[in-house]
Amino acid sequence: MMHSKRQKQTAEVIRRHFGQVLLQEGSYIYGDAFVTVTKVYVTPDISLAKIYLSVYNANNKQAIVDKVNEHASQLKKNLAHRIRKHVRRIPEIDFYIDETLDEIYRVNKLLEITRKKDEEVRNQNEDS
Repeated sequence: MMHSKRQKQTAEVIRRHFGQVLLQEGSYIYGDAFVTVTKVYVTPDISLAKIYLSVYNANNKQAIVDKVNEHASQLKKNLAHRIRKHVRRIPEIDFYIDETLDEIYRVNKLLEITRKKDEEVRNQNEDS
């Protein structure tokens, strides 16, 4: 997927500033969960920004993202206030869970289990 320089710049401005918006307003929306902006993708016409969120300290991550989506218009206003000098037009915003870190932890756990099993087999072979 190719992204123009303008798309990348707009995405980075949104990522940086939306992180600040979440710090300011997040606790009112989703309580104690810790939510960070991991990635932002902007459509070629800059009409839509897909904001990927990493959610910690919450049992139901999708519920947190749903709450953020429910407050999207309020959050967009706050974002627009912060970035209007940086971008020509404010895109619509959608939120998604970024599962990357969860996947990394899952893969690391599987690798650790595999490593331990290999070690056990090696030890058994040495003993016999």
